[in-house]
Amino acid sequence: MSIYRIVPAVSLLPALSCISWSTGALAQGAAELPPVVVTTTQPKAKKAPAAASLPAKPSAGAPSAPAVASDFAAVESLDPRAGEVGFAQSASQGFVSAAELASVPVYRTGEMLEAVPGLIVTQHSGEGKANQYFIRGFNIDHGTDLAITIDGMPVNMRTHGHGQGYADTNFMIPEIMRGLSFRKGPYYASEGDFSSAGAIHLDVADKLERNFGQVEVGSFGHRRAVAGMSAPAGLDGTVVVAMEAVAFDGPWERPDDLKKLNGVLRYSNGSYANGFAITAMAYSGHWYATDQIPQRAVDSGALDRFGTLDPTDGGASHRYSLSGRWHETDATTATRINAYVVKSDLSLFNNFTYFLNDPVNGDQFRQTDDRLMAGLNASRTFFGMLTPGIRSETTIGFQTRYDDIDVGLSNTRDRAHVSTVRQDSVQEGSIGVFAENTLRWTNWLRTTAGLRADFYATEVSGDRAANSGSESDAILNPKFGIVLGPWADTELYLNAGTGFHSNDARGTVTTIDPVSLTAVDPSPFLVRSEGAEIGLRTQPASGITSTLAVFVLDFDSEIVFVGDAGTTEVSRPSRRIGAEFTFDAKLTPWLTLDFDAAYTHARFREDDPGAPGRHIPGAVEGVISAGLSFDNLDGWFGHVKVRYFGERPLIEDNSVRSNSSTPVSARIGYRFDNGFIVRLDGYNLLDEETSQIDYFYESRLPGEPAGGVEDVHFHPMEPRSVRLSVTKEW
Repeated sequence: MSIYRIVPAVSLLPALSCISWSTGALAQGAAELPPVVVTTTQPKAKKAPAAASLPAKPSAGAPSAPAVASDFAAVESLDPRAGEVGFAQSASQGFVSAAELASVPVYRTGEMLEAVPGLIVTQHSGEGKANQYFIRGFNIDHGTDLAITIDGMPVNMRTHGHGQGYADTNFMIPEIMRGLSFRKGPYYASEGDFSSAGAIHLDVADKLERNFGQVEVGSFGHRRAVAGMSAPAGLDGTVVVAMEAVAFDGPWERPDDLKKLNGVLRYSNGSYANGFAITAMAYSGHWYATDQIPQRAVDSGALDRFGTLDPTDGGASHRYSLSGRWHETDATTATRINAYVVKSDLSLFNNFTYFLNDPVNGDQFRQTDDRLMAGLNASRTFFGMLTPGIRSETTIGFQTRYDDIDVGLSNTRDRAHVSTVRQDSVQEGSIGVFAENTLRWTNWLRTTAGLRADFYATEVSGDRAANSGSESDAILNPKFGIVLGPWADTELYLNAGTGFHSNDARGTVTTIDPVSLTAVDPSPFLVRSEGAEIGLRTQPASGITSTLAVFVLDFDSEIVFVGDAGTTEVSRPSRRIGAEFTFDAKLTPWLTLDFDAAYTHARFREDDPGAPGRHIPGAVEGVISAGLSFDNLDGWFGHVKVRYFGERPLIEDNSVRSNSSTPVSARIGYRFDNGFIVRLDGYNLLDEETSQIDYFYESRLPGEPAGGVEDVHFHPMEPRSVRLSVTKEW
């Protein structure tokens, strides 16, 4: 389907002037923040909490229930009822509580997101950069089709120096998270750019149950200190302060020498339903990186599995943000407004092909990204009756964002500048407006219909006039869903919709390859996706939830901008058909089981004579995760997790495939009556020798033919390791 390049999509914008925001001012629109929670009973959790596994849990009262009662959870993205029969909009959405997040040992911060069923989070380079994400048959790279937000702020960076949608979660402190919600597929009007495969929303707690201080030591030079405190401040106010310091070397011959600092300060007043909060965050990270290495060098003995071909690879990153929310809820409306300002920068050195392009200086390159980002999201939800007996919830909202970016790509040698590939100044702005209505026609039928319009505009000033200019685009996306049931505590979901992701703004005006100086086609600004899903959710008994979803997701033909090369590249239309299954059960008062499995058949829909075959390189096929946790055993708690990351095609004809991996991690801990907690976490306990990630491409080692050698390049999984932590709560 062609992309709508229509200015009329912006004609929805004047309608905003007709909407009264007199009671609304400062909280996230329907997409990012916890809830209008409208039930007086304790919501069922996706997985039973393991309360003792991490120190300071967010206050159990957050998000708090407002005075008004509603039977809807269609728009609020952090509602604990999002995965409940009677409230969920699809089979592939859900909520993970803070206690559930805390119960699972994670090797790196981003692995916290693996609480989302079917999601794999890994790393192909140093620990300071954004993770690699795999979900629903996508190798999403660093976040192209997985939208992530925290406190309403988008984590994904558009027109980023290292890749479109770059989503670095290193600035998050897991111990102070309020919870996590997820939605998969293009079925939700409040979800915009990068959300076609899925969207994940997180937030910081307004109040901690207990203050805490924690120190960790572990294998490979792991050292971590984290502390958090909350205290009353003024009338009905609370201050939360948290800080984290991390050092880590890893098993690499060239140590990562990671140095990471995080700080969070939040002031909140009132409740989540009726109140406001202001949050400041700061992050700094510096590291060296062992990138993926060629299999042939390891097989010949020329390079150790944990060795590197360029010991100066690595980078530095910083992020500073100020965000605010304002919520108001009464018997007939709920207003959510959120505003944010983010200043971030990244300087990254990589060498993936060694001496293929430059036999003298080598192929190391530097990518830089320095930006100021600001945005505003607002929505108002109206509760009422369409007719007597038909309850209605209608949400109208808008989301706007502006990025001022200096982004560059240059060739380097041992981090010293050799030549500039391209340097650009980019201004990129967008506005999205949406409306969504949910109707409860009967006690066994409810429907949701939504419409979203987005307009994007950019101005690119580059070092080459042929790659400079302005561009704009617009797109209109309808959404629809039907829920039948519940019958016997089981619901049937039917969902369909279209979505999109934006391409790098530089690609929309690029007409000349900055290296070869040959003509290239500009890339489209906005690329459409189309999806549909049928699913079931059942909760046959208290503490037991199971879901099954079967989906299809198509992407239009597109031309993408390749940040590592500074030019554009053609990609074919694609289709992904898959199924996901989850089962979570509280087996006993102290024992909980969770099991997730997903399989996706991903193919290009057209042939390409230059790359025979229709397999999509890197597309994840099979994913399985199983966990068993226990708690409240006279102070003891623990968790065991097994994660299977299946083989993937590395080339279009499927003649080369990646390794699979099945790491096992575990935790054992004890909580003392005096507030001390001792915990031991283990990772890759079976010491599996496999890869975190694999690629297949040409590279050149010294002495090899000038044209290079095609080979598998891999980043090894770290060997068995342990981490010991001691926590004091008060």
